[in-house]
Amino acid sequence: MRSAILDVPTLETLVSAAVAAPSIHNTQPWRFRLDPDTVTLEIRAAADRGLRHTDPTGRALHLSVGCALLNLRVAVAHFGWEPVTRLLARPDQPDLLATVRLGGPVRTSTPPRLYDALWRRHSSRFPFSERPLPAAVLTELAEAAHTEGALLDRPSPSETDCLLRITREAEHRNTADPDRATESRRLVREPNREALGMPPKTLGPRDFREQVPMRDFGAHRHPALPAARPFEKRPTIAVLSTAHDRRTDWLRAGQALERVLLEATAHGVRASLLHQALEWPDLREQLVPPPSDRRGHAQMVIRLGYGPEGPSSPRRTARQTLGDGGSSASR
Repeated sequence: MRSAILDVPTLETLVSAAVAAPSIHNTQPWRFRLDPDTVTLEIRAAADRGLRHTDPTGRALHLSVGCALLNLRVAVAHFGWEPVTRLLARPDQPDLLATVRLGGPVRTSTPPRLYDALWRRHSSRFPFSERPLPAAVLTELAEAAHTEGALLDRPSPSETDCLLRITREAEHRNTADPDRATESRRLVREPNREALGMPPKTLGPRDFREQVPMRDFGAHRHPALPAARPFEKRPTIAVLSTAHDRRTDWLRAGQALERVLLEATAHGVRASLLHQALEWPDLREQLVPPPSDRRGHAQMVIRLGYGPEGPSSPRRTARQTLGDGGSSASR
């Protein structure tokens, strides 16, 4: 494929679709570059946006990049190209996490609802209703995760209670840890040119029942945040896991997570991510109980339900994210 086929507006749309993905605390820890000779988009880790205390291994950074990668694949297929994807393509360049080459005509079309959903999807940290999710929708979400090589399990009521207790314990630890608390508070900010972090209005209220352990980003320092409110009594929780726990598994888990979130959005289902317990190795191990037939590695805890959309966090522009590589497409 000749580079002339990919013009600047299309390139910027592809990158804008990718950066619409969720990332831990909206750090947007990615950079994009186009190789015009092979018409390949590279996604590199932006290590300067990593969270040294909250995410010391970089696992959440890899999940974030995996989410952006899935969006990029969906957008490339939407424009009619086959997204030829490679993970960790250059061992000598550890920051190069994935590449997507624009191949020939797309072989398997992506459902249009996923491309539409990626522009509308964002986390909602507000209370959901008590309306249960239909079994058919839960099945579709599980199939979406399986498509990307991950498992999405719905814990039983007793397992859900245990999982929420573990998450509350993690939240208490995060609040008590001065380094992690400071790191989180620094990310609560009003939008600026960099468009990183989370505006206070996106954080939502606290749950006065303390049933759903929503993350506290230092709400006491932000009096403009909504007051505590009751959240759903029986939250719908799902655990995304992988069989292994390598860097490639983290990237695949990110793709699976985003596919689940896009399918949920297409069905009108809201989602928020409960990441706290994943930040403590001993608590993370408890998120996937060891059944007799498998032992997986939890990658994300997802809260699902029907409720308000809530405000969205800002994103950096495609030109900001592409940097010096953004001018390589033909005009």
